[in-house]
Order: sequence, then C-alpha cells, then structure tokens
Amino acid sequence: MKKIYLTLLSIFAINANSQTCTRYYSDVFSTVTTSSAIQFGSNTSWNGSGTTNLMLDFYQPSGDAQALRPLIIFAHGGSFLGGTRTDADQVALCNAFAKKGYVTASIDYRTGFFPFDSANIVPALVRAYHDMKAAIRFFYKDARTANLYKVDTNFVFIGGSSAGAITALHVAYLNEQCEMEPYMSTTAINALGGIEGNSGNPGYPSKIKGVINICGALGKYWWMKTGDVPLCSLHGTADATVLYGQGKANPGFQTLYLDGSRMLYAGTQISNVPHKFYTWYGAGHVPYGSNAAYMDSTISFVRDFLLPYVNCSNTATLLPNTPAGTVNAYSYTPCTPSSIKEIANHLNFVAYPNPTNGELNFKFTEFNTYQINIYTTSGKLVFSEKLDGAVIKINPALLSGIYFVKINDNTNKTSNFKLLVE
Repeated sequence: MKKIYLTLLSIFAINANSQTCTRYYSDVFSTVTTSSAIQFGSNTSWNGSGTTNLMLDFYQPSGDAQALRPLIIFAHGGSFLGGTRTDADQVALCNAFAKKGYVTASIDYRTGFFPFDSANIVPALVRAYHDMKAAIRFFYKDARTANLYKVDTNFVFIGGSSAGAITALHVAYLNEQCEMEPYMSTTAINALGGIEGNSGNPGYPSKIKGVINICGALGKYWWMKTGDVPLCSLHGTADATVLYGQGKANPGFQTLYLDGSRMLYAGTQISNVPHKFYTWYGAGHVPYGSNAAYMDSTISFVRDFLLPYVNCSNTATLLPNTPAGTVNAYSYTPCTPSSIKEIANHLNFVAYPNPTNGELNFKFTEFNTYQINIYTTSGKLVFSEKLDGAVIKINPALLSGIYFVKINDNTNKTSNFKLLVE
C-alpha cells in the first residue's frame, strides 16, 4: 500500500498538467547531501587483469520531503583513458541540479585502452556504455526494492561531458547490435556482453527520458530514429578534441571518427528527434570546466531543456541559437539485425533475436505504450513491463526454455508469439 501511495504522490507531483514551476527552475534548496562511493556494479577490468568495482556519488536536496524525484546520471570526460566521478565539472553539475530539486549521480566507468588506436578505443566505448546501462538499471532496481534513493523511474535522464557525453549518446541511440558490427565482430560484441552488457543489475530496464550531450558525439547520426528520446546539446565551434562537426575525436591519437553535435543537429532535422542545440561560438573543448560564465550558460540551457519533460511550462531564458556553418547529411543504409524474425501479428512489429540468450528487441511501426508480458508454458507470469516507444528492448533474465510473449497496446490490440531462450 505504501508503494502505491508513493507512486500516486509522484504522479501528482511530477506528472500533473504542465505548469509554471519553481522547483526544477530555481534553486529551491540551499544545500545538497552527497552519498559517496556507492557501488552500482562490477565487471572485468579493461585489460582483463581483474575486476573493477563500479562506483557512483549520489546527490540529493537536503531535507527534501518529496516522495519521488527525477534523476540525472552524469558521466565524466577523459578520452576513455582517465577522469573520475569527482571531476570538478561533474560535481558542479550534480550540485546545481540537486539544488533545483532533482537527484543526481556522478558515475565512474571503466577507463583505459592500449594501443591508442580505433581497434582498442571501440571496446573502451562499449565498456563505458555497458557501465552506464548498469547504473541506470541500479536505480530501477532500487526503486522496485528498497527505494533508498526515491527516484521516479519515469524521469531518468543521462548525460555527461566529452567522453561521458559520447557514452550517454550511445546508450540512448545505439540500440541494435547490427549497428555495432561494422566496428566490432559479433563474437567480440557478445564476449563483452551484447547490447546490455554484464556490469550489473540484470533484468531491470535501462529506459531513459532524455539525453544531455555536452561536447560529445555519436558514431552515426542516423542511429537516431523517429520516436527516440529527446536530446540537448552544447558544443563549441573551436573544439579540437571532439569536433563540432564531423571527424576523428582525440586527433592526437587519430582514434575514432564521430558525428559531432552539429552533425547530430542536422540528423535530428531528418528524424524529427526533439533536439535543443546551443553553440558556443569560438569556444574550445569543455569550456565550462574552467570558466564560470560557460558553466552558468550550461546549467541554464540544460535546465530549460529539461523543464517540459518534467511537465513545467516556464519560458526558456537561454534560447537555442543558430548552429555555425553547414554540414552535408551522408547517405546510409539502415542495418538489418541478422537474427530478425517477422512475427505475424495485429500490431505490426518485429521481435529479435528469437532464439535469444537474454535480450529481446522490438521494432514497432508506431510510437505507443506497450504492455509486454512473458509467461512460462504452464501459464506463470515471469516478466511484465509497460514501456513507451517505437524501438523497445528488454532483458527479462529468463532461464533457458520456451515462453509465450503477449503484447497489448493502449488501443487494446493484442499479439502473441513463442519465444525460445537458449
């Protein structure tokens, strides 16, 4: 009964009709309480020499009486070679948004690769990607069990600086294994843990509400598809580390060719993914790390981006400006998952892979709310989740065997199919 009451209170507090907000707009709290060195997962260290325990610091408004709060997870920069969750820019962002009524987390992820080339930085990015997913699942797990952190999982946002932003962008938009395959073999991907990874908290969702990209980039702009979560980007035109447009990140190492924020903006004009983009004209990489004025503009722009997604109607104070220069959208052919199987149904979707060893992906022709239930052959319900989207992935952590999947949308259309878990 207590959990039902808390959920209803959260819906009233956050999901009410859009209104002008003080909380989430202003610094309604003067102090922040920090809980340090919380372990959210673990995985094999980057060089295979042992196990890395994955830690986060959690920030919450001191004395906050609200039952459930929206969460922002931030990841640090450092070229996938260094950086920590206590980097000054991450601490500043976490404190700034906790004072506005969010709860925030700064996470560590596995860093390190050698030699310094594209063959080794790609697995480093995948490791960071897996670790951030484990952090998201950590908070879903807590919300459904001990509820220590009082997170409303309907409002989970991720973001970061530089390599942390690159990580968050890939978590948000790299959602099909076949998109990884030009960079890594299927065998290598599976060895690292596939799409969801093995960094902790299996079986819980890694669903998010939006992405905060500060001086980051994505492998391919076309990975952002209609119906994907909204994006907020800030980037300097003179960034020589992660390019504003398109090119190799960390040019001294000549490591990874990426689409920077300007290219992503062009891509979202095609896919219609909501995207608020702020250009720092003439600024270099992570300018807010050492300049208070840039930090203030970062906090203000991200705040204004988030407001409508927590149902606040406040007028933005720092409006998106005109992106610098022009970019040319390149041609591409969307990949087709190798294990895809068409399912005869009333909802017009595909589900893959089937058979699966854990993860199951759905591609619907319409963005909608879908209730997904999985039953054993004896009729026992073993997985139940209501999710929004056109592209949905789940990891139900099922034992090997045969199951039946039943899907309903919010118009009462129903489809069923048999699933084999290997």
